[in-house]
Amino acid sequence: MGVQLGTLAVKEEFALSDLRGRTLSVDASSIIHQFLALVRYPTGVPLVDSEGHVTSSLAGLFYRSTKLIYRHGIDLVFVFDGKRPPIKFSWLTEEERGKRRERFEKTLREWKSAIQRGDIRTAFSKSVTTGMIDSDIIGDAKRLLSLLGIPMVQAPGEAEAQASLIASKGEAWAVNSRDFDCLLFGAPRMARYISIAGIYRGVGMPSRPEVFELRTTLKKLGIKRSQLIDMCILMGTDYNRGIKGIGPKTAYKLVKRHGSLERVPPEIGLLLPDNVDEIRDSFKNPRVDDAYQPTTGELDGEGVVEFLCGERGFREKSVRSTLEKMVRAEAPGKQSSLGNWF
Repeated sequence: MGVQLGTLAVKEEFALSDLRGRTLSVDASSIIHQFLALVRYPTGVPLVDSEGHVTSSLAGLFYRSTKLIYRHGIDLVFVFDGKRPPIKFSWLTEEERGKRRERFEKTLREWKSAIQRGDIRTAFSKSVTTGMIDSDIIGDAKRLLSLLGIPMVQAPGEAEAQASLIASKGEAWAVNSRDFDCLLFGAPRMARYISIAGIYRGVGMPSRPEVFELRTTLKKLGIKRSQLIDMCILMGTDYNRGIKGIGPKTAYKLVKRHGSLERVPPEIGLLLPDNVDEIRDSFKNPRVDDAYQPTTGELDGEGVVEFLCGERGFREKSVRSTLEKMVRAEAPGKQSSLGNWF
């Protein structure tokens, strides 16, 4: 879900060419969700192999993410979620969880109904919210990235927090995610719509990548990061329920005027969760690995072909074509060893 900062965060549009030579720490789950949502058949049915394994995310990672590397010169480090913090979504009641399931099931029914009556546009738009990540999808993603030689980091907790740490240390220019939470975790920048932009099967996406800078946003608003966190607590985060009727503008006015949650008017303060300090600490001091070491290796072309084509039903000609582009984009010193498998 993530926090909703709306128009308060300062946005700048970039061309992919502007990101050449940059490193992005990628919130893997966020990007995989995007691929599961949009890399589908026109009816909204996800790509699958002959045994029913979902391959939409593999197609996105292989054809779209690798293009960022070999065509646009952007380095990627994928960060995977560890154990979910107990506080996350703990505030949801059983009734609310049930309603969420009902909404999901309703969307599934509407999707199937649209397919049956031949309304392809509606079918696809309904399907984009039905993609679910499971351990098999994550396992396949890690296996492919390993075969491609793309660095990965396993976070002990939230991937966004770990990716934000990598960026805050200057080892990545920005966090590639779709959620603003990474700014609360201290990432200097958040970049979104890097892999997917424009109109995709009738679903409108921004035409250019968007970058939000933490320092610029805080300067524009005239607040500190701790106050940004307080703003988001008022609106609601993954760690707490927001106060009804308080959106970005109202939350900003309250924090700007009163300075902190402890000083807001009593009628607002009484509606705040009891564990405000725990929520703050979850953003300021999340569970991360300060001594992380990315796992990486060399591009294993034959291994990629065997996995994607031999096991997951991809077209070999298309896979080899993409691999050739990756090899040509490698540093000259590596080309001789990487090209042996052709």
